[in-house]
Amino acid sequence: MILYIAEKPSLGRAIADALPKPLKKNDGFITAANGDVVSWCIGHLLEQAEPDAYHASFKQWKMEHLPILPDQWQLQPKPKTRKQLSVLKKLVKESTQLVHAGDPDREGQLLVDEVLSYLNVPKTKRANTQRLLINDLNLSAVRQALQKLQPNTNFVPLSVSALARSRADWLYGINMTRAYTLQGRKSGYNSVLSVGRVQTPVLGLVVRRDEEIDNFVSKPFYEVMAHLTTEQNQAFTAKWQPSEACQPYMDDEGRVLSKALAENVVKRISHQPASVTSYQSKDKQQAQPLPYNLSALQIDASKRFNLSAQQTLDACQSLYEQHKLITYPRSDNRYLPEEHHAQAAQVLNALSSNQSDQQDAINKADPKIKTKAWNDKKVEAHHAIIPTAKRTSLDKLSRAEQQVYGLIARQYLALFYPAYRYQERKAEIEIQKGKFIAQSKEDIDLGWKALFLSQNKASSSKTVEGQTEHKSPLPKLTQGQVLQSHQAELLEKQTQPPQPFTDATLLSAMTGISRYVKDPEIRKVLRETDGLGTEATRASIIELLFKRQFLVRQGKQIRATQTGKSLINALPEQASTPDMTADWESQLSRISERELNYQAFMQPLEANLHELISQAKATTITGMSPIQKTGKRPYSKNSTRSKKPATTRRRTSNKKPSVMQSS
Repeated sequence: MILYIAEKPSLGRAIADALPKPLKKNDGFITAANGDVVSWCIGHLLEQAEPDAYHASFKQWKMEHLPILPDQWQLQPKPKTRKQLSVLKKLVKESTQLVHAGDPDREGQLLVDEVLSYLNVPKTKRANTQRLLINDLNLSAVRQALQKLQPNTNFVPLSVSALARSRADWLYGINMTRAYTLQGRKSGYNSVLSVGRVQTPVLGLVVRRDEEIDNFVSKPFYEVMAHLTTEQNQAFTAKWQPSEACQPYMDDEGRVLSKALAENVVKRISHQPASVTSYQSKDKQQAQPLPYNLSALQIDASKRFNLSAQQTLDACQSLYEQHKLITYPRSDNRYLPEEHHAQAAQVLNALSSNQSDQQDAINKADPKIKTKAWNDKKVEAHHAIIPTAKRTSLDKLSRAEQQVYGLIARQYLALFYPAYRYQERKAEIEIQKGKFIAQSKEDIDLGWKALFLSQNKASSSKTVEGQTEHKSPLPKLTQGQVLQSHQAELLEKQTQPPQPFTDATLLSAMTGISRYVKDPEIRKVLRETDGLGTEATRASIIELLFKRQFLVRQGKQIRATQTGKSLINALPEQASTPDMTADWESQLSRISERELNYQAFMQPLEANLHELISQAKATTITGMSPIQKTGKRPYSKNSTRSKKPATTRRRTSNKKPSVMQSS
């Protein structure tokens, strides 16, 4: 008997639908006509043991217990799902072949592996376990996935990476949370001060942004615009580019702060001859945008519809599990398997049925177009989020589901439109030995951009990279051509403070965290790879900070509370900046790629914990605002699916842990 173990019931039902009929539904599993069985977890069935399971004294929070380090890790069944674990225990014993069908990500891999380990599955059966990777819950896609089973042993490094991450978060979160909560109590603050290796740097981003805004002093700066005409009386405007001699009068961003200097330039260039020192006209094109991963989708949904990251994720989960209208949503990948291109016509036909109001746009799509998005070399366990070939009435969807589905559908549709083509013209002008630049961009073929016109209405001209860009094209010029400069214009502007974070910009900061990392080596590694948190956890991390009342919403803005500010100011810098967690993610990726082992990651962390706890003991926390108590047991939730981290006091064994075992 083959036993398929899915991550959740909805995935289990989708797998069962692809097996021989008739199906027999039982309590916690489904039996196919050929005797094979599908069962499931309900998220994590296991959780770390409570601290007092290791030692009764750990039920009380005391500084002398810290740092708490485990000698042998223990998992225990979650009370609410203990019954399903018993179902799996019986089925695993009866099976002759196991198929791991967790979600296609790091946490999904560990989630089923830890159950098999806890149930003490024999080594031979574990070694023969197969891995089923499903990105699309529709019947045809599931059947295809069933034909492509892989050995589960191929994914051991992914499971070890998830195990290292969960234990490291456990160690760091429980020790730091207890330490700073205890110090907070000394100052009269009786609520939990939750500290986590992901949540706290996110809070730090907001606190430091708020401080920049509060301490910002606006300053005037000046720009000079030359109004020019050709011999044929063709008019355009060019912007002054200050020379190196002007550096003493400029700020770090190249803005001129001296009004007298700018006024002098206006006086010198008005009503003077000018000459073209350089002119270029080039036809360029912009490729179609890649389909979404979860973070990119959450950012666009926030900008377009003011949906929070969690609202977008919830809509995605429903579209995937309940409606089967999109592929696996917790993806960090923006590329597609090349073989999937053959299904383009089917998916476009489904969009035509589902989105009748977009019929004209869908009819213009060419399913034969194949962009760089189709690339097997860049697809791993899961691919970008795209629509499926499922047809339905969108009236069945909630408003948020409709909005999110529309974004995903449009992004996919753009893949089958031509590239956006435009002509770019750039002129460098000399007036009284001063340099001025003008630039224009003229559409040749909108291509895929035609799909985005309703939300991107451009103004007639705008300033780009210190130049003036015109919507209408610059006149055709030649090098050496003589122009006439008329009365120049002095523009006085004010420097602006940074904008408060919103859901979109905070998500963008988390995914592009290299901008905030101080260590140049880590920044180099992260620039094109890892972010802060994972696709699956970023929304919950942000929501947790609101739940802890460290953050508060003011309209679309996200601001830190006084409690959040006081906590960040009390913590050592490494705890509140992204460098440490970015380094962790880099190392965890190396574990999943077999470039680093478990102990090489964990041992430095343990050593660092001693230092961090010593710093906490010497810290005085002030300025806290009382918050409303929830009455829930305090714990530090980071980026795990497990609800309750546990702790022990003993040293960790140097023995390398096996993902086959719970210790």
